[in-house]
Amino acid sequence: MSQVSNQIKMGKKKIIVAITGASGAIYGKLLLDNLIRLGDQIDRVGVVMSDNAKEVWRFELGNEDYDDYDFEFYSKMDFNAPFASGSAKFDTMIIIPCSMGTLGRIAHGISNDLISRAADVILKERRKLITVVRDTPFSLIHINNMKIVTEAGGIICPANPSFYSMPKSIEAVAQTVVSRVIDLAGLEQDSYRWHEN
Repeated sequence: MSQVSNQIKMGKKKIIVAITGASGAIYGKLLLDNLIRLGDQIDRVGVVMSDNAKEVWRFELGNEDYDDYDFEFYSKMDFNAPFASGSAKFDTMIIIPCSMGTLGRIAHGISNDLISRAADVILKERRKLITVVRDTPFSLIHINNMKIVTEAGGIICPANPSFYSMPKSIEAVAQTVVSRVIDLAGLEQDSYRWHEN
């Protein structure tokens, strides 16, 4: 690759998307849809889904459309995936939705699958980890795990929708969360801005 091509690619994001088995498959779907739309800002997207994530997707969304996305998909135990190592220089990881089990394993450094290993890599390399936790209420264990991940440099972004944009559908409500995640990931997008639209 030429030096110019390298310079162009350097400005683009390399993103890991992990989808776990917490309720909220719609958030994962909408994020993948948005990343397609924002493709000119992205160099590469690697996706890993847990078995429970696929089951929840089928149950909540009534399809297996996760097979239709033109991203690089990796199995949950594929430690040969590039983002299992910091040398691959993926700069952002988004876990959406993030189950409390996944959060707990990340908080305590238990890298027993590709999702927890990739998160461990992102944190140790001081890159951006965004965890879209979707559970309620939070136990003290959950809160302490969120504190640990935050202190390690991760971002806890609960899947709490906003309503000041007057969303008119379930998808529009969920998009308010995904738009926030996209902002946190450092991607430019057109979305509702408080007192700017």
